[in-house]
Amino acid sequence: MSRIGVALLWLLWWWLPAHALARLGEWLGLLLHALVASRRRIVRINLRLCFPEMTETERRTLAREHFRAVGRASILEAVGWWGSREEVKKLVRFEGLVHYNRHAGKPMILFAPHFVGLNLGGVRVSQLPATFASMYSQIKNPLLDRLMLHARTRFGQSELISRQDGIKPVIRAIKKGHPFYYLPDMDYGPRDAVFVPFFGVPAATITGMPRLARATGAVIVPCITRWCEGRYVTRFYPAWENYPTEDVVADTRRMNAFLEERIREMPEQYFWLHKRFKSRPEGEPDRYGRD
Repeated sequence: MSRIGVALLWLLWWWLPAHALARLGEWLGLLLHALVASRRRIVRINLRLCFPEMTETERRTLAREHFRAVGRASILEAVGWWGSREEVKKLVRFEGLVHYNRHAGKPMILFAPHFVGLNLGGVRVSQLPATFASMYSQIKNPLLDRLMLHARTRFGQSELISRQDGIKPVIRAIKKGHPFYYLPDMDYGPRDAVFVPFFGVPAATITGMPRLARATGAVIVPCITRWCEGRYVTRFYPAWENYPTEDVVADTRRMNAFLEERIREMPEQYFWLHKRFKSRPEGEPDRYGRD
């Protein structure tokens, strides 16, 4: 995003209420759906792999709705970047906070998968009275990178850990009682990953969550952000029982199974623009090499 684009977004945020920004973002998403064929193709391949029971027409409609959701979330990032504490609270409300409070101050991992409202949910969570830890990868665009880091740290004490620094700083943060806002559901390559089913398709899935839980004694509290009735809702779920087990593959599969259930509740809001099946088991062809 260029400086001109950021300036334009700031002006829109300054003059328009959140509901108008949301509608503008939906229009932008539909425009991107029409114009950006390469991204549209990735989404359609993902949906074909994950929802073979749907008709082609149903998947095309779902893809269109996904772009609307992405556009809406992208424009509403402005509230996370520049909005006041009360404006963020108004846009993102909590649900099930009791499940978080029950473990506050103890080692905890907030499992926050890649639904499109993830960033705004993270900004809202950072307003809770705690020092939150999370990992980040530097964005190539320096301006956008600064804005994202600013949003994550502007409302409280936050410990941002670069992926290049490895896992030891994460373990130290969790053991100190800093809730770890964790996003382990993308294809980060075959390293430290196992191939477990995701909608029935083998997907390279990192084993970080069960390994971190075992190393720190942390409980897993899922934290899902969804668009619902004109605003975002960040919902905390009950902590997982009997996790982790001695079987890291089964634990990783459990993570994917839980995620599948949440995706089926709102399939248009999961981040299908990502090549979730890019890494393949040996001998299996590239899923994105053909349409």
